[in-house]
Amino acid sequence: MNDDLVAQVRNALREVIDPELGHNIVDLGFIYDITVVDGTAHITMTATTPGCPASGFLKDGAFRSASRVVGIDSVDVLMTFEPAWKPSMIEPATKALLGFP
Repeated sequence: MNDDLVAQVRNALREVIDPELGHNIVDLGFIYDITVVDGTAHITMTATTPGCPASGFLKDGAFRSASRVVGIDSVDVLMTFEPAWKPSMIEPATKALLGFP
């Protein structure tokens, strides 16, 4: 696994903004895992709920953002709801901006 490429993919994913919450999917805690093997970025992510209408938008955004990273030849995005997302997964600074305790 290439830690530098993983960090670059994580930074690229910060470009994807959740349309409802108005913050990026990394800081919101939607990204569960990123690995890069042989030029393929494998991203495991979630959304707020299984019925979230933005799920497809977020998944497509993650695919497009990761695809633009130099050294990434292909991207595999897995959307999962296990474990279920909860507000405690939000980065502290973003949580404060959203008004969560």
